Amino acid sequence: MRRRDFITLLGSAAAWPLAARAQQPAMPLIGFLGSASPTLWAHFLLAFHRGLGETGYVEGHNVAIEYRWAQGENDRLPALAAELVRRQVAVIAAPASTPAALAAKAATTTIPIVFQVGTDPVAAGLVGSLARPGGNATGVTNLNVELGPKRLELLRQVIPTASTIAFLVNPTSLFIAETMSREMQSAAGALGLQLHILQASTEHDFDRVFETLAQLRASALVIAPDALFISKSEELGALTVRHAVPAITQFREFAAGGGLMSYGGSFTEAARLVGIYTGRILKGEKPADLPVVQTTKVELIINLKTAKALGVTVPTALLTRADEVIE
Repeated sequence: MRRRDFITLLGSAAAWPLAARAQQPAMPLIGFLGSASPTLWAHFLLAFHRGLGETGYVEGHNVAIEYRWAQGENDRLPALAAELVRRQVAVIAAPASTPAALAAKAATTTIPIVFQVGTDPVAAGLVGSLARPGGNATGVTNLNVELGPKRLELLRQVIPTASTIAFLVNPTSLFIAETMSREMQSAAGALGLQLHILQASTEHDFDRVFETLAQLRASALVIAPDALFISKSEELGALTVRHAVPAITQFREFAAGGGLMSYGGSFTEAARLVGIYTGRILKGEKPADLPVVQTTKVELIINLKTAKALGVTVPTALLTRADEVIE
């Protein structure tokens, strides 16, 4: 073989790996739309990745993920969802947030969406039915809105003399705020309670909310599920103790952060299920054919240390029922 031909052959051989790499298909791209922050949702993210892993997908190995975080500001979600659509992601995952799911749904009718919501996804307009979603969205719904009246009852058991109770909502989460306010007003009437609806859309509103609570002489507070409120669980817990207002919400983080009680479903398990559905869609299944998963497990968490600080006595029957008592 002539020297020139040998050098040409070596050059071609060296180019083969580059050519092979160039011909390899790009990794599928997931768009992750979060209402809060990656720090706050660290355990949800782990669960989501665990679900993806169960379908064979590992970030950086055979799938890429574009993250968008609203940092507790629901008004930012439509623009963030539009960014993911422009990135032409293969699927949008929107766990632990009804506003995120609605923003994704409004942004695209073609890109598959896997949501996790705490309300009826049919009533919210996300799917046609639970069994056969029929569009580009499916996911997980866990008991949440339905548990609002039960949270009211639990507070009443702790404070049987209560006559006035407040309900805190985020007006930027319009569907949740309106739906739960109706449910709570009805439940309060049945219990003979007067219910006042209070609003907060930023952390700066919290001081005003607690000043209003004092003016109303409200005996207790129910906090609606919202990314802002969960992201500020410790701050809200401290405020309830400082102002001597027993409170309850959906999230364990609130009770662990110093609030009195939490009562709701496991968002961690729901996030894992979102990961599984996201992986199945990447493998070729259609959201229209994947039934919405309904999780039914709920947990009651009681912070007994906070109860003592507030000067309230938690009935033994409630402590016995509790899944976790923080002392």
